[in-house]
Amino acid sequence: MARALLKFIRVSPIKSRLIAREIQGMNAEAALAALEFTPNKAAKIIAKVLASAVANSGSEAEDCVVKSCRVDNGPVLKRFRPRARGMASGIRKPTAHILVEVEGK
Repeated sequence: MARALLKFIRVSPIKSRLIAREIQGMNAEAALAALEFTPNKAAKIIAKVLASAVANSGSEAEDCVVKSCRVDNGPVLKRFRPRARGMASGIRKPTAHILVEVEGK
């Protein structure tokens, strides 16, 4: 079993988990093909992490299965936006940690 971990990436973990759930249990080659045509920022990032996990396993993508794809919360960058009458409102810029584990057949 091989794994790849990408930490502190500026993508929403809630939106990323939707993509991560789709590829769990899939063949790695099919998962990469599915992620390539998914119009989502998180899909491109998860595809890179999956390709790294396959490379770490030392085998080809068609011989690997995605055992788990997990997206955890990272720290939240807090920013402020000026509003009317001298007030300010908060902006939350979330980060995520993405872990992909692949297993050879």
